[in-house]
Amino acid sequence: MKTAFITGATSGIGKATAVMFAKNNIRLILCGRRKERLVALEKELSNLTQVTTLQFDVSKRDQVQNAIQSLPENFQEIDILINNAGNAHGLSTIQDGDIDDWDAMLDINVKGLLYVSKTIIPKMIANNNGFIVNIGSIAGKEVYPNGNVYCASKFAVNALNKSMRLDLNEHNIRVSAIHPGLVETEFSDVRFKGDIERAKTVYQGFKALQAEDIADIIHFVVTRPYHVNIEDLVVYPTAQASATMLNKN
Repeated sequence: MKTAFITGATSGIGKATAVMFAKNNIRLILCGRRKERLVALEKELSNLTQVTTLQFDVSKRDQVQNAIQSLPENFQEIDILINNAGNAHGLSTIQDGDIDDWDAMLDINVKGLLYVSKTIIPKMIANNNGFIVNIGSIAGKEVYPNGNVYCASKFAVNALNKSMRLDLNEHNIRVSAIHPGLVETEFSDVRFKGDIERAKTVYQGFKALQAEDIADIIHFVVTRPYHVNIEDLVVYPTAQASATMLNKN
């Protein structure tokens, strides 16, 4: 049985991936900041597969290290790492941006990915085996107005993904990035700081990608024969042609 470590597992793409993996008999290490959601998800999925949870903030280096070191022995060998935790705060011009928002995005989207990867990669190197999937964004492929620091954080994920693949090639570790366009999750709720009505308008007038769509793609990517590495995958809803072009009815 393979073991998958999923960050940001309590909602959106992370939660949908946990459900997809559980249905396909993959052992789960589910990570997030919200304890009550982790408890509920563990209860929901434990009848399908083996599950353990870790409550920590990926942007806090000590929390990351301590949490991963506390894993039960039967969860120590990690085959698949899904670097999914990420966020967007605000949608402002660079001159009007909030520095606290910038720090939050860079700390979670970039440094969080690095902290988790740095702690897990040595185990994969020791086994000469493993698969890292980094969840990026089309914002890491093209910049859009008012996206500035969020886009910069996802461009960093894109660069780190490529660098990881080069550095880990000699250790037989597969590395892949998936870059979604508009996915209907809590993403916009967070970006607009709880303004639910404004968040809803993002997804009106077209059929957005759903978290389950991305989970299905992630499962496909990680279950290819080991000699196959889908290294970089961009996925849009049909209504979206680029970061800035969207066909709304």
